Amino acid sequence: MATTRRNSQKAIGKSRLMLILGALLVLGFLATSLASYFVSKGEIHAAIVDRELPLTSDTVYSEIQKDLVRPIFISSMMASDTFLRDWVLAGENEVSRITKYLEEVQRRYGAFTSFFVSESTRLYYHSSGVKPPMRADNPDNAWYFRVRQMEEPYEINVDPDQVNRNTLTIFINYRVLDYQGRYLGVTGVGLTVDAVRHLLSDYQKRYQRSVYFVDAKGKVVLFGERPSHGADDIAKVPSLRDIAPQILASRLGSYQYRFDGRNHLLNVRYVPELKWFLFVEKVEDDAMAGIRETLYINLAICAGVSLLILLLTGVTLNRYQGRLEEMATIDKLSGLLNRQAFEVLFLQTLAELRRSPAPLAAVLLDIDHFKQINDRFGHLCGDQVIEQVAATMKSRLRESDIPCRWGGEEFLVLLKNCDRAQAAALAEALRSAVADLRFEFDGQVATVTVSAGIAAYRDGDSPERLVDRADQRLYAAKRGGRDRVVAEELSADPGLT
Repeated sequence: MATTRRNSQKAIGKSRLMLILGALLVLGFLATSLASYFVSKGEIHAAIVDRELPLTSDTVYSEIQKDLVRPIFISSMMASDTFLRDWVLAGENEVSRITKYLEEVQRRYGAFTSFFVSESTRLYYHSSGVKPPMRADNPDNAWYFRVRQMEEPYEINVDPDQVNRNTLTIFINYRVLDYQGRYLGVTGVGLTVDAVRHLLSDYQKRYQRSVYFVDAKGKVVLFGERPSHGADDIAKVPSLRDIAPQILASRLGSYQYRFDGRNHLLNVRYVPELKWFLFVEKVEDDAMAGIRETLYINLAICAGVSLLILLLTGVTLNRYQGRLEEMATIDKLSGLLNRQAFEVLFLQTLAELRRSPAPLAAVLLDIDHFKQINDRFGHLCGDQVIEQVAATMKSRLRESDIPCRWGGEEFLVLLKNCDRAQAAALAEALRSAVADLRFEFDGQVATVTVSAGIAAYRDGDSPERLVDRADQRLYAAKRGGRDRVVAEELSADPGLT
């Protein structure tokens, strides 16, 4: 009887121990699993918000900029083309000449459309012929009268192209001025919205996230495939409508909202070229489904996707930079920006300053007695001097500085985030470095010097005004004996002090 009781107690004790050990194992496994799940969920959430969506946004934005910068340069070249201006000033005779010109621009640069609208006749010239004149009472012509009143040299807008069966087109409208700065009309090129739409669709399929554009009023204006919420206005989406004012008031940010029982993560950035907001969106619940089945596999996939996005971003930026370098923006002799490309970057820099004020200075350098070098040793030797001076400049400037060959033996440099004193120190270093150069011409060793004038940007300065003040200081350096740097005083007016 006692033995039976002891055996029964042992069985109960063993069962209790197994139950306790089992409970501990279950609780430990459950606690570890839950802890891993929530930690992983938090990390995946942070990865989507902080890396994946912003990287996709940056990549799409870079692709859009890449597709828009080339048409901007083309439109700029058209607006400054002497043929176009001379043809207008000569009375717009021989229409076949302008249509042939527009056709050649369209063919050579692969534009979807090219055009010119004359201010004097209001005629719309297209590669396919002459279209009806612009009329102020025609709503379809409102774009022309808007550009006519602009202060900026160009705009980018999206409109139906009436010449090409109302195809939705991204137009670069560039103002054309005569040689005295009088308004002659508008020229430019266009590319189809479908090109951008295909890009968005490609990224949406590749990364399983929605990519679409929203205008300043909250309307969904462009997408590859319709967003998951399916609305044409973000104010119509429950929960999203609550943060819509905050989104549209900001230029950049990450947000989340609930729709259809799921959590949506959202990255938004403003695209100033289009005046639209770029929305990159992902449903968080879809991303979390995998970790419930196999946590570690999904984390590995997530890491692989992140690496893939980084790799694609690097490849895209390299391609973007390569395409810019391939364009006609570099002066062949000096290896610096040419004047036309520099002027476009100059305008973009001033636009950035209006959005985010920062110091900016212009340095205008001129090689002293350059004509004597050409006369004494020949133009090939003069070219060698220009090459060496340009190489010296590039080796001394910062990556953020923008140098160009302004003309002949003159060089112009924009120094970003650089005040007058810093610009003077940098210009003096350039002057000293050039003075240390040695050139051997026909067995003779020669030296060259440069003079420099410096002007600091002031609110409201135009490129011409800023360069003119730097030019005045350059002439002051020349009059002062050359081989020197002259900077404008802090309280200086446009005239020399």
